[in-house]
Amino acid sequence: MAPQVKDLTALLVASSKGDQEALNQLLPLVYDELRRQANRYLRRERSDHTLQATALVHEAYLRLIDQQVSWQNRAHFFGVAAEMMRRILIDHARSHQAVKRGSGGIKLSLEDVLNLSDEKAADLVALDDALNALAEIDPQKSKLVELRFFGGLSLEETAEVLNVGTATVTRQWRMAKAWLYHELNK
Repeated sequence: MAPQVKDLTALLVASSKGDQEALNQLLPLVYDELRRQANRYLRRERSDHTLQATALVHEAYLRLIDQQVSWQNRAHFFGVAAEMMRRILIDHARSHQAVKRGSGGIKLSLEDVLNLSDEKAADLVALDDALNALAEIDPQKSKLVELRFFGGLSLEETAEVLNVGTATVTRQWRMAKAWLYHELNK
């Protein structure tokens, strides 16, 4: 493990045990990666999105430190961060969509969702609904999509978080994308 990753893991473990100094040291180490994740998400959003990357990072970080989680490692932390950011964006999209009731649903592919057009809030909500349906059938595949799509984790990092092999993640990623494509085009 690289020194910085090892240090980050040690700080995560210490902060989960209540070490305030570790928590204070944690933010500077994770901030840039959280900001990259937030920017990646917001690039997929509509151009007039009112939520800024800094606000998304701060809200996610506040939720993360409020969690009673025994952090295992860097990948675990960023996996949970991905889930937090997803929840924040979905809540934001749902509230935006509620204002525009009656706009009608559209069918879209996973690639459409990844590239997100003008109906970005509706698309993100549709993806969230599809992921929730997938979670009922296969929670691990749903988590895998969340980690890869929302978390931006690599195949290897996703395998580490899910505690499975990279080949399993690769196979399940293909199956999950196919299932979501079908679900989004009903």
